[in-house]
Amino acid sequence: MSEKELRKKQRYQQLVKERAPKKTVAKNLFYAFLLGGSLGLVGQALFDFFMHIEPAKSHATATTLAGLVFIGAVLTGLGVYDKLAAWGGAGAAVPITGFANSIVSAAMEFRREGLVLGLPPKMFVIAGPVLVYGTLAGFLTGLLKIMLTGGWR
Repeated sequence: MSEKELRKKQRYQQLVKERAPKKTVAKNLFYAFLLGGSLGLVGQALFDFFMHIEPAKSHATATTLAGLVFIGAVLTGLGVYDKLAAWGGAGAAVPITGFANSIVSAAMEFRREGLVLGLPPKMFVIAGPVLVYGTLAGFLTGLLKIMLTGGWR
């Protein structure tokens, strides 16, 4: 390789280095923390609200989860959740709202195929494996508890 080609190559590498996007890990972590924390704050506010209405903690918990799924689904349908996810990155992956986003996004993608063959089946493309895994994990955890403790209690 000639000296001229070597200088060209070095100049090119320098330009690439200068123009490459800067890694902003700290900023991304901060935004993820803000978004995830905000979603957690909304969840806590819903839980506190439902604790005043519902007779039992388990009912308030279930209602809170349903509320968060509803909020995640509506925000996805309006196109807001994707913008939040682009801004907050991993903070949008808070399990319950992220799950709602995944289901609604899959359904919206295939809504043109109709209400029978498009929308519902595509929702379960995402939800199906999660539900099966959740059921299996719950069963195995219960079985492990029985084996370790020697009973149902």
